[in-house]
Amino acid sequence: MLAESFKVTPDYLLCDTDSISDIENMAMLRRVTDIEKLDPADKTTIVYVIDSLLRDAKAKNAYASHA
Repeated sequence: MLAESFKVTPDYLLCDTDSISDIENMAMLRRVTDIEKLDPADKTTIVYVIDSLLRDAKAKNAYASHA
């Protein structure tokens, strides 16, 4: 399959990449692909942790820029 050759999803190949956020870091793309293969409970936990870390990093950056 073409998508497997490029290590992307079929959706990625079919989408207009000008209108979506491209993942340029292949290691990050592999992580997302690996997460997608997990069972729903593990996926939910990982997304929860990532969302928490992103929220904290954004808050830290927001406070740092006002200091």
